[in-house]
Amino acid sequence: QVQLVESGGGLVQAGDSLRLSCAASGRTVSSVGMGWFRQAPGKEREFVAAIKRSSGGTYYPDSAKGRFTISRDDAKNTVYLQMNSLKLEDTAVYYCAARNSYNIGYEAREYVYWGQGTQVTVSS
Repeated sequence: QVQLVESGGGLVQAGDSLRLSCAASGRTVSSVGMGWFRQAPGKEREFVAAIKRSSGGTYYPDSAKGRFTISRDDAKNTVYLQMNSLKLEDTAVYYCAARNSYNIGYEAREYVYWGQGTQVTVSS
């Protein structure tokens, strides 16, 4: 079992930066594949970033490349999502998730454990 708690969301202006945190318990973040997803009202949950179990390799969709960075602090058992140059369309509830597989998961259905989500609102 993995318990995940996100924090760091809030209201920011377009162009600002924000760092989300996902504190894990039950397993070490290096022993599970971790991902960040987001869901805007009326839309499906969307893949934002992932970090591979053990090796720490990172993966992003085109919408996040160059602006978002996922990282892991093994000592704090926490995964982060650094978001820069935020846009209005980044507004969503952001979730972190974990899966047991070594391979990267790009779809929400591939993840077993989920946090409760944190709201990010970007205003103009």
